[in-house]
Amino acid sequence: MAVELSKLEQFVALALQEDVGNGDHTSLSTIQENVRGEAKLLVKDTGILAGINVAKDIFHIIDPDLQIDIALEDGMEVKPEDIAFFVQGSVHSILKAERLVLNVMQRMSGIATRTRLYAKQLDGTKAKVLDTRKTTPLLRFLEKEAVRIGGGANHRFGLYDMILIKDNHVDYAGGISNALIRAHSYRTTRGLSIPIEIEVRSFQELEDVLSNEYVDRVMFDNFTPNDVEKAVQMVDGRLVTEASGGITFETIRDYALTGVDYISVGALTHSVKSLDLSLKAKIV
Repeated sequence: MAVELSKLEQFVALALQEDVGNGDHTSLSTIQENVRGEAKLLVKDTGILAGINVAKDIFHIIDPDLQIDIALEDGMEVKPEDIAFFVQGSVHSILKAERLVLNVMQRMSGIATRTRLYAKQLDGTKAKVLDTRKTTPLLRFLEKEAVRIGGGANHRFGLYDMILIKDNHVDYAGGISNALIRAHSYRTTRGLSIPIEIEVRSFQELEDVLSNEYVDRVMFDNFTPNDVEKAVQMVDGRLVTEASGGITFETIRDYALTGVDYISVGALTHSVKSLDLSLKAKIV
């Protein structure tokens, strides 16, 4: 899956409006307009690189004449002193793009690095680690791409591509059955081809779900690994299964060994340390 170019173009336009405003007055005042130069993306940290292709697109959106020579690919393990790419062309364009490219790549690489660590904990099991909607507003499309690059899987993108009935929905609807019946009716009358998932907090709620045909996926919320294993056995392959809630790096393998299909972890995106990267320039 690649980042949608039109969405990235909208993002870049807003980012430049925020950062450049009516002009990069430092560059405009100190560097002649026609100066050309070269810069390299220098890695200063250890982790998983993400955002190379996004960076290339950002440079080209800002200035189609910039030339980018890629040395390292998304998903590669990197270490300090590695060089990810070179960019050549107008110095003013390079400097205009510099901070945006770095901010995006550092954030994406941090997410990919953490995701890879979690994904490795699942080796030898069928479970896949999922992201959530706990993302930075307007950066979700980039952060979810970083999860994918790191070896994780994407959950729903937003409120529009899945019906995910959580505890508050169940309580407001008056119970599991009411929520599922209404969700099925809504999906049918509107001709929507999106899955229905429902969160359960107890084995009784799981029993209610299993007695209802209007569901595709069930999420075990704040279950212990032992309880998830029992719940997976109760489902017996009839639904896609997901464990969620309070799952950490230290406990994720215990959950994976239960036979659950997916494990969602908000920490993949909501509290990540960015990877240290730098753009170093020289005159051609």
